[in-house]
Amino acid sequence: MEAPSMYNILLIAMIVVGFLLIVAVLMQPSKQQDALSALSGGAGDLFATQKARGFEAVMQRLTAILGAIWFILGLALVYLSAH
Repeated sequence: MEAPSMYNILLIAMIVVGFLLIVAVLMQPSKQQDALSALSGGAGDLFATQKARGFEAVMQRLTAILGAIWFILGLALVYLSAH
Protein backbone atom coordinates (compact mmCIF):
# COMPACT_ATOMS: atom_id res chain seq x y z
CA MET A 1 0.00 0.00 0.00
CA GLU A 2 1.56 3.28 -1.06
CA ALA A 3 1.61 6.31 1.19
CA PRO A 4 -0.65 9.20 0.17
CA SER A 5 1.17 12.02 -1.58
CA MET A 6 1.20 15.59 -0.32
CA TYR A 7 -1.04 16.55 -3.25
CA ASN A 8 -3.69 14.01 -2.21
CA ILE A 9 -3.56 15.11 1.42
CA LEU A 10 -4.00 18.78 0.45
CA LEU A 11 -6.79 17.88 -1.96
CA ILE A 12 -8.70 16.01 0.75
CA ALA A 13 -8.11 18.91 3.16
CA MET A 14 -9.44 21.36 0.56
CA ILE A 15 -12.59 19.30 0.03
CA VAL A 16 -13.22 19.11 3.80
CA VAL A 17 -12.58 22.85 4.29
CA GLY A 18 -14.81 23.62 1.31
CA PHE A 19 -17.64 21.61 2.82
CA LEU A 20 -17.17 23.34 6.20
CA LEU A 21 -17.14 26.71 4.43
CA ILE A 22 -20.47 25.94 2.76
CA VAL A 23 -21.96 24.92 6.12
CA ALA A 24 -20.62 28.08 7.79
CA VAL A 25 -22.13 30.30 5.10
CA LEU A 26 -25.49 28.55 5.33
CA MET A 27 -25.54 28.91 9.13
CA GLN A 28 -25.12 32.68 9.05
CA PRO A 29 -28.16 34.72 10.03
CA SER A 30 -30.17 36.14 7.14
CA LYS A 31 -29.52 39.75 6.07
CA GLN A 32 -32.68 39.87 3.97
CA GLN A 33 -34.32 42.64 6.01
CA ASP A 34 -31.22 44.85 5.62
CA ALA A 35 -31.27 44.37 1.85
CA LEU A 36 -34.99 45.12 1.66
CA SER A 37 -34.66 48.34 3.62
CA ALA A 38 -31.77 49.45 1.40
CA LEU A 39 -33.80 48.83 -1.76
CA SER A 40 -37.07 50.25 -0.45
CA GLY A 41 -35.61 53.56 0.63
CA GLY A 42 -34.68 53.02 4.26
CA ALA A 43 -31.84 55.52 3.95
CA GLY A 44 -31.67 56.09 7.68
CA ASP A 45 -30.83 52.47 8.29
CA LEU A 46 -28.56 52.17 5.27
CA PHE A 47 -25.57 53.94 6.81
CA ALA A 48 -26.16 52.85 10.39
CA THR A 49 -23.31 50.61 11.43
CA GLN A 50 -24.14 47.67 13.65
CA LYS A 51 -21.34 45.52 14.92
CA ALA A 52 -21.98 41.82 14.73
CA ARG A 53 -22.32 40.25 18.15
CA GLY A 54 -22.52 36.77 19.55
CA PHE A 55 -23.30 33.95 17.13
CA GLU A 56 -23.25 36.25 14.09
CA ALA A 57 -19.75 37.51 14.90
CA VAL A 58 -18.45 33.98 15.46
CA MET A 59 -19.91 32.79 12.15
CA GLN A 60 -18.46 35.77 10.24
CA ARG A 61 -15.02 35.16 11.72
CA LEU A 62 -15.22 31.40 11.08
CA THR A 63 -16.28 31.99 7.48
CA ALA A 64 -13.38 34.39 6.89
CA ILE A 65 -10.86 31.97 8.42
CA LEU A 66 -12.18 28.98 6.47
CA GLY A 67 -12.17 31.05 3.27
CA ALA A 68 -8.54 32.05 3.82
CA ILE A 69 -7.52 28.44 4.54
CA TRP A 70 -9.38 27.23 1.43
CA PHE A 71 -7.63 29.87 -0.70
CA ILE A 72 -4.18 28.98 0.68
CA LEU A 73 -4.82 25.27 0.09
CA GLY A 74 -5.81 26.09 -3.48
CA LEU A 75 -2.57 27.99 -4.04
CA ALA A 76 -0.58 25.11 -2.56
CA LEU A 77 -2.33 22.65 -4.86
CA VAL A 78 -1.57 24.80 -7.90
CA TYR A 79 2.08 25.02 -6.85
CA LEU A 80 2.35 21.25 -6.35
CA SER A 81 0.64 20.46 -9.64
CA ALA A 82 3.01 22.75 -11.54
CA HIS A 83 6.11 20.98 -10.22
